[in-house]
Amino acid sequence: MNAQDFPVPAPETMLDKLGPIVREPVIIEDRTFLIDHPGQADKLINLPAVHDAFAKDEYMPYWADLWPASRMLAKAILHEPWTPGTEALEVGCGLGLPGIVALSMGLRVTFSDYDACALRFAADNARLNGCTDFRTLQLDWRSPPENLRIGVILASDLVYELRNVAPIVAFIKKVLLPGGVCLLTDQDRIPSHAFKEILQAEGLPFETKMMRAGEPGGRRMKGTLYRITTPA
Repeated sequence: MNAQDFPVPAPETMLDKLGPIVREPVIIEDRTFLIDHPGQADKLINLPAVHDAFAKDEYMPYWADLWPASRMLAKAILHEPWTPGTEALEVGCGLGLPGIVALSMGLRVTFSDYDACALRFAADNARLNGCTDFRTLQLDWRSPPENLRIGVILASDLVYELRNVAPIVAFIKKVLLPGGVCLLTDQDRIPSHAFKEILQAEGLPFETKMMRAGEPGGRRMKGTLYRITTPA
């Protein structure tokens, strides 16, 4: 797909309307990462470009918030025994925190998102944390490129609407290489029950682990880490 095929606001219509940018130190275990994000993300839904994109494809600028599930995934990534140089794809990367943590662990990361604005922020945040060996890809998980195959998929907080569940599972099944692993975190939203059922129906083995994450001194959220695999 080309950029014009995505019914989302173009970066040039959004970047100058985001308001003040906040630089937030994000503590994951004993490590600190810097993440820039819009300081008034809730106001983005009032932009005419966002209204137009919602009318076309129910688009919402979810990318502009740092969600608890992304912190959960970042924490999980730190505890994995990665082989340096492993190729990984972060799906729905938003601000890019999990992918940045993966880069710090020696992985070669492609940040992907439906929204080109998210990709701008993810790339800038990666560079802010001293990372340079990464790529970006504007991606609709409902129609992945035919040649997209990879051994590691990273995803957080994608199971927020029931209509997303089947396309996400289909994406994982199509894109994940034999012997690969997908780490996906969710805040135990209502569609997670359907997610488990469809994973089982599609024959994708998975294990779950309870996760907690939140801002230091703030509210900690409970969620689930899904480790989804494909037979070698």
